[in-house]
Amino acid sequence: MQTEADYYALFEAYQRGELAPGARADLEARLSADPRLGQRYAEFEELTSTLRAYGERRRTRQMLGGLHTAMLAAEAAPAMEEKQADGLSYSVNPRLSISRTERRLREFWHGHRATVGVAASVAVMAVFSTLLGLEAYRTANAPTTGVRELRREVAQIVRSQKQLIKKVNNQMAGDATMPAVRENKFAGTGFALTADGYLVTSAHVIKGADSLLVEGRDHQRYHAETVYADRKHDLAILRIKDRDFKTFGKLPYTFKAGQADLGERVYTLGYPREDAVYGEGALSARSNYDGDTAFYQVSIPLNPGNSGGPLLDGQGNLIGVVSSRQDDVLGAAFATKSSYLVRLVDSLKNKQPVQAYHLPRTNQLTGAGRPQQLKRLQDFVFVVKVYE
Repeated sequence: MQTEADYYALFEAYQRGELAPGARADLEARLSADPRLGQRYAEFEELTSTLRAYGERRRTRQMLGGLHTAMLAAEAAPAMEEKQADGLSYSVNPRLSISRTERRLREFWHGHRATVGVAASVAVMAVFSTLLGLEAYRTANAPTTGVRELRREVAQIVRSQKQLIKKVNNQMAGDATMPAVRENKFAGTGFALTADGYLVTSAHVIKGADSLLVEGRDHQRYHAETVYADRKHDLAILRIKDRDFKTFGKLPYTFKAGQADLGERVYTLGYPREDAVYGEGALSARSNYDGDTAFYQVSIPLNPGNSGGPLLDGQGNLIGVVSSRQDDVLGAAFATKSSYLVRLVDSLKNKQPVQAYHLPRTNQLTGAGRPQQLKRLQDFVFVVKVYE
């Protein structure tokens, strides 16, 4: 397994042009195809550019320091004065010869000593502020366990969101019971649990939510509320609360109550950005990074926003709910097993004062090619937008 130092050595050789043509082409292809590797390279460029800037500023400070030392030495050297009867003349210490250029520098230093000192101090402070800020950012965003939850922060990303919110607010202006829509801070993925308005997502996606908006691929939007959250297994059940909602229609997939097999080809559909993104890989372990058997490990490169998305096998059986990824292992992601979701639904049938959950019993994806499976699946996978 490659370490951070291995990656940095590879990137440095790439920047210096020391890689063979084949290795260079291979790395460029990996950077384009692997978001995680691309992120590592961007961090490398950011760090090296900061260090280069620091080096330039340090050389400037050293030059100013040398100039300061020279000026002080020139001021301290005694000049021997002789006053003769026919006028005023000077004899200079033979060990110190001051040229015209040095004299001008002395005059400049006397007039601008404070300005130069402040400029040098500002340069040094700017360098260390940059380095400390970069380190603080990385520390704040680095998960202590090496596992990153995949909820997406979107407040500064969605370009058209303000126009969308304005349109939604105008549509709901005639309904006094509908609260105005605000800009959402986080987003994840969710998918239909039943045809009659229940959905599934990850518990951490809705953490701290004041309100939720669920949006499908055709921009159909619904207000949702949390019915139940299972923090231990990172599962949450939502319910559409719009009065004009009727049904999602017949769900095309079923929920697998048993275990999936190692090596099975699996795939997911989610919203790491505003458009649905497909990811494919294999089931690589029946537990997560710390041995918790409530989760699968899958070899799918996932990004923030994928949390809460469905994980399906090749036959279109839903086998898990995407939860997180391991930062220090390339392509290692985790999903809560569908068997735990089925148990949660069964337990809620007797505890919640709501109508029974009618899980789908027929799988319409079996035997279909992957493009056909995705076309049927897209209508049942949603962006979950979180407002605080």
